[in-house]
Parts: sequence; structure tokens; C-alpha cells
Amino acid sequence: MTSFSHQVEVNVPVHFVWEFVSNIDYWAPLVPGYINHHILTEKESTWSFKSDIGIMKKKIELKVDITSWQEPSKITFNLTGLNEKFSGHGFFTVEAINQQKSLMTGHLDIKAEGIMAKMANAILQSSLPETTTDLTAAVAAKIQETFLINSKK
Repeated sequence: MTSFSHQVEVNVPVHFVWEFVSNIDYWAPLVPGYINHHILTEKESTWSFKSDIGIMKKKIELKVDITSWQEPSKITFNLTGLNEKFSGHGFFTVEAINQQKSLMTGHLDIKAEGIMAKMANAILQSSLPETTTDLTAAVAAKIQETFLINSKK
């Protein structure tokens, strides 16, 4: 299974990071290649995004199942491919650096399955670090932007 984590400092309090990442509607659109997402239940959603991995470009559809909400520090989820054979999991964690600064970690673990698994896993090995970094950085940037807008009100 290919996995990667990325950490970023966020200039907002822990509770504000939690408010953001505990709402999938806020961060699903930040997934690289985002097309759309649909909330099925409080813990289940489906996501569609364009994958541009190496020479492969395709629409990926997946189901995201929230497995744990541990307020205010961790959200974990499972990933299941709906139109491609892959599975995985991920999480966001946050810990306070001080009262106004937090350390956020994004983590993804993904494994391709089926006939093309060997090639797909090799591609994932090279692309997952960038995807994880881009997603975590985008979430952190959006959290800071939202915090600044809210603090000026």
C-alpha cells in the first residue's frame, strides 16, 4: 500500500481547524481535480475528480466513509473506488503549537487492486506525495483564509 503524510503549520487555533475539517463540504472541493461530491449520510459521501497521473487521465469516483470523528484532533476515513479497483484510508490530525497556531497533518494510504494493480501502484507511489501535499496545503490555506475573513467580521 502506498502512503504519504504531509504536515503544515496553520495560523489558527485548533478548534477552528476542527470546525473546518469536520465538515466535508468545506474540504472535498479542495481535492486536486475535483468535479463534485454528494453527501449520502453524516458519515458517507461520494466524490468525483479528474485524475491526471502520468499518462493516465480519467474520472475517478470514490466513496468516502468517515470512520472516526475525534474532536478536536482527528478525523479518519476509508476510501473505496467505485469505478476503479482501489481502496485506502486517510486522516487529518491537528495539534496545538500555541493558542493561535496549529500543526495539521494530512495522510493518505491507497492501494490499487485487480489486473492493472502493479502498474497502478507504481504510478501511485510517485504521485501520492504530490496529491497528499497539494490537498493538505489547499485545506490549510482555505482554513487560514476562512479564519481571516471570519475574524474581520
